Amino acid sequence: MTAEESDDFTVSTAYGATDVGRKRETNQDQFLIAKLNKSMLVSSTSLPMETQSRLYGGEQGQLLLVADGMGGHAAGEKASSLAVDQLIRQLLNSVHWFFQVDHDCEEDFVDALKGLLQNAHKRILAESAANLTQQGMGTTLTMAHLMWPRMYVVHAGDSRCYLIRDGVAQQLTTDHTLAHQLVEAGGLKPEEEATSRWSNVLWNVLGGRADGDLIAEVRRADLKEGDTVVLCSDGLHRYVDSEKLAAIVKQHKDPRAICDRLIEIANQAGGEDNITVVVSRPEGGQDAAESLIDHADLSEDAIATSIETEVEPFSTDSSLQDTLPG
Repeated sequence: MTAEESDDFTVSTAYGATDVGRKRETNQDQFLIAKLNKSMLVSSTSLPMETQSRLYGGEQGQLLLVADGMGGHAAGEKASSLAVDQLIRQLLNSVHWFFQVDHDCEEDFVDALKGLLQNAHKRILAESAANLTQQGMGTTLTMAHLMWPRMYVVHAGDSRCYLIRDGVAQQLTTDHTLAHQLVEAGGLKPEEEATSRWSNVLWNVLGGRADGDLIAEVRRADLKEGDTVVLCSDGLHRYVDSEKLAAIVKQHKDPRAICDRLIEIANQAGGEDNITVVVSRPEGGQDAAESLIDHADLSEDAIATSIETEVEPFSTDSSLQDTLPG
């Protein structure tokens, strides 16, 4: 399954692809690439145009999303689908997505991003409680909202968002795994994280076994000409580190070629999980630069915010389920 988008708000091209891998029977990953438009539906007018005509304004941005579901009996696929569906419904009914964000409204915008994940989380929990075969289902979710020259990333789980610039891939998201917590606490060496048995245990996902809210991680980054944005599920990044990712992006200009090559590498390395990749090459044009000249003072370091709650760990490895509380 693939999808491709070319965006008029920049000279950008984005492409996404997902693959079941070599060991799984079903694909529980989801991805989305979307353009954000202003539009108006004319119901009646004296002007020489047909009624029910839809008028469109300029492109307002680009949305990239990856979700990695988990749970037996196809529950993981259900969870990731619910998360994406909930986000789409909310986005279509929110005014926040159609205006540039400045200092005065950035806090409200960040709160809106957190609210997107919170509501999707609650919907999955409700669906899980109503269906015995789907109890405990959960999903990661990583979403990037690009509105040149800024990008906001909202995230929960261990899917990732990378910003590749000048041959270096910077991971903008945090892996919400017990292995990463152990690394931060000094109980595990960084080089041991990827192979640790705790790398498959997530303490923060949408749905899962949580009784309350989740932690919605939000980060802002300022984009520059030549940047590449990559979102992926753990089915890719367990096989492709940041250096290899940067090398592949440098070798291929076409986002589709990048996606195809990355999925090929992951499958050649074992393909033990579903593999999903979304690649975007945003390039701000002159019009974009002029429209945002009043916001030039916003070129500061990326910001990260989160909301605190208590959630129980969720394992993506069925062999570890007995080690978890609940």
